[in-house]
Amino acid sequence: MEDVATPLASERRGNRLHLLDALRGFSIVSMIGFHFCYDLKFIFGMDLAWFAPPLQDIWRASISWTFLAIAGCTCALSRNNLKRAGRYGLLALAIYVVTSLASVDACISFGIIYCMAACTFVGWILEWLNLSPKGPAAAAVLLACFLFLLPLSSGYIGIGPLHINLPNWLYSTEYLAWLGFPGPAFVSGDYYPLLPFVLMYLAGSAMGWWWKERGFPQAFSEYQCLPLELIGLHPLVIYVAHQPILLLIGYLVSWR
Repeated sequence: MEDVATPLASERRGNRLHLLDALRGFSIVSMIGFHFCYDLKFIFGMDLAWFAPPLQDIWRASISWTFLAIAGCTCALSRNNLKRAGRYGLLALAIYVVTSLASVDACISFGIIYCMAACTFVGWILEWLNLSPKGPAAAAVLLACFLFLLPLSSGYIGIGPLHINLPNWLYSTEYLAWLGFPGPAFVSGDYYPLLPFVLMYLAGSAMGWWWKERGFPQAFSEYQCLPLELIGLHPLVIYVAHQPILLLIGYLVSWR
C-alpha cells in the first residue's frame, strides 16, 4: 500500500507509472469488498457460507501480496524510505490503539500497515548499505523463499509434504510475534509479521531497482484506468476511513 502523498521520483518528471496506480486501486477495491464480507459474516452474523477457506484465504492473499509487491517495487523510486517507514509506523500504532479501545473485533497488532513500516525500514537499511537486491533472478529467489516460509506462524516451514517443524520454544514467548513467531496467547484481527512478508516486499524491490536502472516497461506508463488510478493515489486515507463506513453500512443492513 504505497504512500502516495509524496509523488514518486519518476512521476515528478511527468512519467507517471499509471499501471502501478491502477493495480493498487484495484487491490484497494478488492480489500473493501473483502472487509465488508468479513464484517457481515463475523461481526453482524449474516450467513455468507461461501466466504470461507480456501476462497477467503486466496482473496486475502491476493490483496496483501499485491500491496507489498507494489510498495517494494516503488521503494526504489522514493526520496526517503526512512520517512515512509516512520509514517507507516505511526499509523500502525494509531490503528492498534483505536482497535484496542473500540473492541469491535480483535485488536490489530502487527497488521499490514505495521508490515509496510517494517519492510520499508528493512528496504531503507539495505539501500543505505548498498545491498538492495536487484534483478529478476533475485526476485525469483526471494519469492521462492517467501513461499517456503509462508506457514512460519503455524509452526513449520516448507511447501506441501516437504516441510520442517520448528522448535516449540520459538512460539512460547509473547515477544517474537512481530517477527513471525506468535505466542500461545497472541491474538490479532490482522497479522502480517516481518517474516515471511518482507521477502515478498524485497522481491518487488528487486524488480523496482532493476527497472529503475534500465527503464520501466512502456506498459507501466501507457496503461491508464482513471477510476482505479484515483483510488490508488489515496490508499492510506481509504484504508483508515473505509472500515468505520463499512461497519455503519453493516449495522444498517443487519438492522433492517
